[in-house]
Amino acid sequence: MKFFTRTSRSLVVLVGITLVPFLTDAQQKPGFKDIKEAMQATRELFGKAGPGSLNWIDNGNLYSYITTNDSTKREEIRSFDPKTGRDQLVFDADGLKFPDTAQAFSYRSFQWAHDSKHIMFETHFRKIYRRSGISDYYVYSLADKSLKVAAKNARTAELSPDGSMVGYERGGNMFVYDFATKKETQLTNDATKEIFNGHYDWVYEEEFGQPQAWNWSPDSKYMAFWQFAESDVPIIQISTFEGDHNKWEKIPIPQVGDPNPKVKIGVIDVKTGKRLWLDTGEKGDFYIPRIYWTSDPNTLAVMTLNRSQNDMKLFFFNVKTGDRKLVMEEKNDTWVAIFNFYTGVNNMIYFPKGIREFFWVSDRSGYYQIYRYSYDGKLIDRVTNGDWDVINVVGINPSDKTIYYTSAEASPLEVELYSIKFNGKDERRLSPAAGFHQFDMSPNCMYYVDSYSSINEPRQVELWGTDGKMVKKLEANESVTKYIDTHEYSPRELFSFVTSDGQKLDCSMIKPVPFDSTEKYPVVLAIYGGPESHMVYNSFDFSGWDQWLAQHGYIVVDVNNRGIANYGSKFEKIVYKKLGYWESHDFAETAHYLATLPYVNPKEMAIMGTSYGGYSTVYTMLTHPGVFKVGIANSPVTDWKLYDDIYTERYMGLLSDNEGGYKASDCMTYADSLKGNLLLVHSMDDDNVHPINTMHLLTALTNAGKAVSLVIFPPGAHGAVYSQTSGLLLMRIYNQYLQIHLKGDFDDMNLNRPSETTAH
Repeated sequence: MKFFTRTSRSLVVLVGITLVPFLTDAQQKPGFKDIKEAMQATRELFGKAGPGSLNWIDNGNLYSYITTNDSTKREEIRSFDPKTGRDQLVFDADGLKFPDTAQAFSYRSFQWAHDSKHIMFETHFRKIYRRSGISDYYVYSLADKSLKVAAKNARTAELSPDGSMVGYERGGNMFVYDFATKKETQLTNDATKEIFNGHYDWVYEEEFGQPQAWNWSPDSKYMAFWQFAESDVPIIQISTFEGDHNKWEKIPIPQVGDPNPKVKIGVIDVKTGKRLWLDTGEKGDFYIPRIYWTSDPNTLAVMTLNRSQNDMKLFFFNVKTGDRKLVMEEKNDTWVAIFNFYTGVNNMIYFPKGIREFFWVSDRSGYYQIYRYSYDGKLIDRVTNGDWDVINVVGINPSDKTIYYTSAEASPLEVELYSIKFNGKDERRLSPAAGFHQFDMSPNCMYYVDSYSSINEPRQVELWGTDGKMVKKLEANESVTKYIDTHEYSPRELFSFVTSDGQKLDCSMIKPVPFDSTEKYPVVLAIYGGPESHMVYNSFDFSGWDQWLAQHGYIVVDVNNRGIANYGSKFEKIVYKKLGYWESHDFAETAHYLATLPYVNPKEMAIMGTSYGGYSTVYTMLTHPGVFKVGIANSPVTDWKLYDDIYTERYMGLLSDNEGGYKASDCMTYADSLKGNLLLVHSMDDDNVHPINTMHLLTALTNAGKAVSLVIFPPGAHGAVYSQTSGLLLMRIYNQYLQIHLKGDFDDMNLNRPSETTAH
């Protein structure tokens, strides 16, 4: 790790001098001959991720995984026993046909029954939104190797906990299929075009981060489900502009200030068909983002959020009577987090089986910490305590009263695993290696799979016991090590600096290869920057695009700007009600710091990003004109009033309470300030950031007499890319734009040549 400050410049130069012989060797390593090869290198550098589609079965005593048989070249499902080391075949589709057809069986995904003796396969998937689609489902018996239809044309399906039934949603209604009677029962029949049960609308699915809008009760007696009524929600239209007569896809998506769908929770007794609606007592516009079955029979926990998302309530309902009680309420001056899409956290509240207690991860202290509650809402303990953030709870063992969680205690640049007792005692760190870790723990909390890397070590995958002993090295990725030993590669380096207003920011840098500290290089600041995300970790860089830029003489930099997660609430939530301001401030400060380094060309700096990164790019170019010579913005939000309400109002508040903040965060407010060269990229088929954002910006820039470059992909959804070919073309467009407008190299402007300029 290098710490780049003014006082260490001489050290940087000396290190550069001592490495000259090695740089000569590095120059002899092959670089990428074109961008296609660079993109293919991403797979080489990513390496093997360990057991594919890992599922813990038999209560965590075994795990299953997908692999390709070296001999048969067929995909198969196998199981592994951590205690004995036994690895055996579980499922091979060879010779298996779809029932009553001659068609060879194939599948997209699968789930295990709770008995670990049956597998339900998802097949014939047809995508709808980011996380959802229509599929057919089949159940396979390991005992007699039979394959039976479970559900067809269902949006979601799930085996009951006792394995006797499969529940599913089809066409906005709930169904159950009983394997013993071979009978399908329709549990609801009130679905219309605008009213539906058991699946989310667009904005709930997108912004509350889960696809299935119903849950089995642990005893298989009930289904709890969401019902949506979206007749008042405005429609957006998108199109790929294909065919002789253009077709529009119409999607109800509420933008800032728009009416939301009306939502309620129902519970159905699957045997009697009796349905009960649960009345939260909440009035006006509010959300129901999560429901949880508790350890109490017949008790469902229902979470509500007010529209501003700064007041969370947790109710317990008796699903037989509908009686409710308010168990907990949490208010915040900004927003109450109930999950985190970017760090892979689906819940902030946890209900362990077998005990009348639950755990809530709250930032009420200024840092996210774990709190322990009884079912009557009494705070029993603050489990964790420190000036660092808990990231995720990965396991809870009620038998020995131990919680396993990840946190940023070691460093905001790392994710490490810890255990602690329910009463907050006996904390210990389980992950010995520094780096960015991802954990998959068995339900019985006896074992976990640890996938991790660091800036100098490619992905390692290991099976550990929570007793502190490694069971097995699952993947060392020697092929990645061999690849970087025989190919040009520039590792990520970590550094930090202090902004002019006194804030320390952590950054990463990938230097040109070969690197000469006496030269001055252009910089590409590749950013995202959105609230609650996290970009810079002590992790291995596997991006072929980063390495392409490094081989072509660019320094690639990223920064954990204010608004990023894992630095505490003050750092994260300073962006509340003023998106764009602090992010752009920190990007400009990063550029100013880099300009002080002797090997950086301060006149050749670019900023680029997609989605929120696209917004950050445009906003920074407009509010800090002249700092960056080039901006590249893919799928940018340009006016937060044009984005969906759940995401935007979480961070910007309601429009009626923050009109000035919305105006200040609007890119069009500053259209006449543009300096430098700006490339905009968007798909006309983008349902996430509607292309109206780019169109409004173009109009404002045109009215201000400002010219920009524009690339439109009619198909492509969010991020524009819709195929390997379109992805390669976009990288070539980026490369040429940087080459021409940042470096001023006009030698070859033909995008359609068979290969790009090779590395120098």
